[in-house]
Amino acid sequence: MTAFWSNPTTKRWCSDMARNDPGFSARARRWYKLHVLNCISTLRELGSQPVATGLTVTVVGIALALPASLNILVQSGRNLAGGWESVRDFSVYMEPGTELDRARSLADELKTMAAIESVSVTAADTALEDFRESSGLGEVLDSLGSNPLPHTLVVRPVDTAGADELLDIKSQISEQDDVDMVKIDTAWVERLNAILDFLRRIVLLASLLLIAAVVIIIGNTIRLDIQNHRDEIEVLKLLGASDGFVRRPFLYVGLWYGLIGGCIALLVLVLGGLVLSGPLQRLLGLYGAEVNLLGMDGATTLAVFGGGILSGWGGAWTAVARHLSAIQPK
Repeated sequence: MTAFWSNPTTKRWCSDMARNDPGFSARARRWYKLHVLNCISTLRELGSQPVATGLTVTVVGIALALPASLNILVQSGRNLAGGWESVRDFSVYMEPGTELDRARSLADELKTMAAIESVSVTAADTALEDFRESSGLGEVLDSLGSNPLPHTLVVRPVDTAGADELLDIKSQISEQDDVDMVKIDTAWVERLNAILDFLRRIVLLASLLLIAAVVIIIGNTIRLDIQNHRDEIEVLKLLGASDGFVRRPFLYVGLWYGLIGGCIALLVLVLGGLVLSGPLQRLLGLYGAEVNLLGMDGATTLAVFGGGILSGWGGAWTAVARHLSAIQPK
């Protein structure tokens, strides 16, 4: 924490105290300059203590990287499973001889349902050609004289659709005259929903616990800074400094801790992905699968930086609100 008497912000404030300039624009300029000076001076002071600052931001970065890495691993597991959304799909088989336009019309009707994410139509001729290529039974199929396969609708429900809701949809579709059969595995949907909900809760719980740890770490660091500058805070209050003026540098210290910790968290994630991706890709290649551990997207980056800044500022605010009010000039 920057010493108050050597802080250029304090010098600027003391000189401004002697002025009588009630103009709004002048007060706004002073307010802006104070924030800029606080922001720069606190960063400079943190840089003058590289060991203590490095230890704090490293701990903060690791704490932020753990829930983010867990979320990336969960997403990678979903990709490794071949896309878990596809196992929720169910098939609707039309009656043999039904016109393709009727199948497309039914698909359009299903897309309007809130529980349906998408519907794709596989024409009977397309299905026959795919079966011919994969089975090698072209001569047998030609001897049939007609296409025995029906038009098929592949329906993908939304992630939040439960088994009961899917059964209701199945009954509605089955009532259609041109529908032969609806094939759906609600037991697997229930199991999948339970697994996904369990994984989401693990990520959420880990995130909350580690963010709380960051708040405690930064709050305790700010508390020590406040105690180290207790005498200077008392002098400033004797001169008429408001709590907001005294509080501002400590809040910027917390912001810098969170922001730098977020940068370290991203560095940990990238380095961890580089170290693990090569051996894991070789292992999965033996099973014909691929997974991307470098799943760093914009949402993850914003979440890491946002979590770091909010937790840093929150930890600083908690410490300042608790301990600053107890320091009063004698």
